[in-house]
Amino acid sequence: MRGAPHAFLSLCLAPLLLAQDLPKPALSGGKPLMEALAQRKSVRSFSEKELPEQILSNLLWAAWGVNRPSSGQRTAPSAHNRQPIDLYVITAHGAFLYDAKAHALVRAAEGDLRKLAGRQDFVFTAPVNLIFVEDTVRSAGDPQSAVWSGVTAGAIAQNVYLFCASEGLATVVRGWVDHEPLAKALGLKPSQRVILAQTVGYPK
Repeated sequence: MRGAPHAFLSLCLAPLLLAQDLPKPALSGGKPLMEALAQRKSVRSFSEKELPEQILSNLLWAAWGVNRPSSGQRTAPSAHNRQPIDLYVITAHGAFLYDAKAHALVRAAEGDLRKLAGRQDFVFTAPVNLIFVEDTVRSAGDPQSAVWSGVTAGAIAQNVYLFCASEGLATVVRGWVDHEPLAKALGLKPSQRVILAQTVGYPK
C-alpha cells in the first residue's frame, strides 16, 4: 500500500492496537471541481479490491477532516460548529472511528461488520462502508437539531461523492441500514444514532 505501508495493516491485524495515525492527506492533485461535479454519480457495483492507505486517508480528510487547525473546523459545515456527526469506517478488518483532530483511526469493533452496514448485496463485499452517526448531546438545545445534523451529514456525503468522482472511485449514499444491530455492534452510546451510510470502492 502507498503512504505508510504497514500502519493500517498493523491496525487491522493487532486487536490490542486501539488507534493508528493515517498518512498525512495529500492536498493537491485530482480533477478540477467542475469536472468532478460533471462526473458525480451513484454506483452500486463495486470491486472487492481494498483502498490503499493513502487513498483512505485522503477520502476521510475530504469527507470530514480538519481544514483549519487553529479552530478545529472541518471540510463540511455544521450549525454553530457543533460537529454533531461521528464518522465510522467499516472494512473487512473491523470497524473504526475517524478521529479528525488526530487524523487517525480508532478501533471501535473487531471482525467484519459489513453485513450490518446495509441490506444491499454490494455492501457485504465493498471495501469501505462509511457510517454517519449523530451524537444528540452535541446537537441538543436547538429545536431544529435533527435538520442541522442532516444538513451536515449531507454535506459530508457530497464531499465523499466529489472525492470519488475526482479519484475514479465508486460510491453511493444509503439509508437502508439495520440501525439497532449496527449501533450495538459499534458500541454506540444512548445519545448516538445511525442516520446514514455510504459505500466506497473501486467500480466493478
